[in-house]
Amino acid sequence: MKRDWVKKRLTDFVWFQRGYDLPKSKFNKGDVPVYGATSILGYHNVAKVQPPGIITGRSGTLGKFQFAKSEYWPHNTSLWVRDFKGNDEKFAYYLLQCLDFSSFNSGGAVPSLNRNVLNAYLVEVPPLPTQRKIASILSAYDDLIENNEKRIKLLEEKAQHTYEEWFLRMKFPGYETTPINNERGLPEGWERIKIGFLVDLQQGFALNKKSSHHLASRPTKFPLLKISDLFNETETLFVKESIPKQFLVNKNEIIYSRTGQVGHAFIGRKGIIYNNCFRITPKQNLDNIFLYHFLICDHIIKRVKGLATGSAQPDLNHGAFKSIPIIIPPLALQKIFARIAGRILDTTEVLKTQNKRLKEARDILLPRLMTGMIDVEEIYTNQIQSVDL
Repeated sequence: MKRDWVKKRLTDFVWFQRGYDLPKSKFNKGDVPVYGATSILGYHNVAKVQPPGIITGRSGTLGKFQFAKSEYWPHNTSLWVRDFKGNDEKFAYYLLQCLDFSSFNSGGAVPSLNRNVLNAYLVEVPPLPTQRKIASILSAYDDLIENNEKRIKLLEEKAQHTYEEWFLRMKFPGYETTPINNERGLPEGWERIKIGFLVDLQQGFALNKKSSHHLASRPTKFPLLKISDLFNETETLFVKESIPKQFLVNKNEIIYSRTGQVGHAFIGRKGIIYNNCFRITPKQNLDNIFLYHFLICDHIIKRVKGLATGSAQPDLNHGAFKSIPIIIPPLALQKIFARIAGRILDTTEVLKTQNKRLKEARDILLPRLMTGMIDVEEIYTNQIQSVDL
């Protein structure tokens, strides 16, 4: 019950310590994750801290926490929990996410987390058995999300492996009996051509002060898809239906990043493409799903990055993109591959939708559990398995 909860200073709940210096040039090949302020920076062969662990940024982005399940190295750009003071580690991770760390900023223009300020911050903490119960409920959601993410990764790797086996290593169905065209050095019916002859490109919508009236005050069916939204699978801005329809993309269309993180293709999102992206529409002799898997090949991404101009903000113009050579097999073979890869894309879409709903349900529960609004004893972890997805 809530009456059992105790109010204490944050530093009496967990104790943060600054991470350890480790320049990128000093990373040695290994499997120990090096945690930065908001993500894993890379891997090293030496660990500094044993699990479990909580890591957050000490400057820049405040209030984003990472949970380490294995031994790790906290980078000097981060703070890590040195002492959990006898509290449940996973409960501490969830509780910290409910705090407003923007008030701890001591860095002016660049936010900085001052550990001295943390000492005055008060939190309410339940007894250890209740902590564990709350942590198990929320962890059940996160475990389901993590399992789905692993399945998505395996499925995507399977589709891409099939593409590379068929169209890079030329081990496609029937390759043993397909003659080689000696002049082209390709199987009969295959062709090497610049991609510009096979696709149409549509520049994204340029949002500025004059066009800001297109933004909606509440979520609509038309999210404005920026590169950051595509990478993070988020929707941060929405537009009204009055926006020009040539900027609208459907779920089966390809969106391509052209500035910043150049050379990445996305499929399965519906919305309005932003100016830092363009839409790629294949013509009659090129299948859309085949094209998508060509674009996400590592060697193609690397090649496209090399075509971008500008150092501080790389930019890919349409002409440079259209110069990329592509080897295309007969359309019938493309379609066979598209049926296989299309089923995988459909499955991953279902899993992503499940994860979105799981995250929404978890995020609704999180503050209610952490404030004692919900009696944790009335919730059973096995009920989470029956969440309506």
